[in-house]
Amino acid sequence: MTKPRGRPRHPDVLTPAEWDAVDAVRHGMSYADHARRRGVSRDAVKALVVSARDKLGLADRDAVRAWNGIPADSALAGARAKARRTVVDDAVADATTGGGLQLGPIGQVARHVRDTAASVAWYRDVLGLTHLFTAGDLAFFDCDGVRLFLSPFEGSGGEPSILYFRVPGIHAAVDELTIRGVVFEGAPHRIFTHPDGTEEWMAFFRDPDGHLLALMTQVAPSAS
Repeated sequence: MTKPRGRPRHPDVLTPAEWDAVDAVRHGMSYADHARRRGVSRDAVKALVVSARDKLGLADRDAVRAWNGIPADSALAGARAKARRTVVDDAVADATTGGGLQLGPIGQVARHVRDTAASVAWYRDVLGLTHLFTAGDLAFFDCDGVRLFLSPFEGSGGEPSILYFRVPGIHAAVDELTIRGVVFEGAPHRIFTHPDGTEEWMAFFRDPDGHLLALMTQVAPSAS
C-alpha cells in the first residue's frame, strides 16, 4: 500500500501557526506587530491569516476578528456548550431572582510605558513590586493579587489604563454582555499559555467614552 505523500492532515481546523495568527487578529494586532513579535515577515503573517480565512469560509479580516472558534487542543475545547447553557440558566435566574452575570474582581491593569526595561527596574527596585515575568517587551508584576501589565507605546501617549475583569466563563460572559448591548472588539481568544499549560483568554470592549475594558479568564489544563 502506497503511503500518501506530503505532510499529514492536521487534526484541527487550523494549524498551530494559523491559530496563532488568527488570535493575533482577534487581539487587535496588526500584521506588522505580530510579525515583529514572532520574528517573521509581515507577508508570512498575512499569508497565514488568508489561509485561515479561506479554510473557515470567512469574507475578510473583520470576519476573522469576530470568529468565535476555539482550538482543539485548548483547555476550553468542548466547554462552549456548557458556557451557553450557563447563559440560559442565568437568564432564568434573572427572571426569578434578579440575578445574572456579575463581573469578578479586577485581575489585571495595563499601563503603557516608554521603556520596558527601565520601567521593570523602577517598579521592581523602587516600588518593590514582585516581578512575575517578562516576555519580549511585555512585563508583568503582582500587586497583592492584581496583575500589573506593562507594554510599550509609540508616540507621545498611549491608551488609558485598561481594566481587566475576571470571569469564570469568558464565552458565557461575552454572550450575556452582548445581550445587554455591549459591542466587543473581537471574539474571545487565547493570548498566552503558561509553562504549566494554564491558558489566558481575553475579550475586549469599550466604555461609553471609548476606553478599552476587558474580560479575562485563566483555564487550567484539567478543565479540558
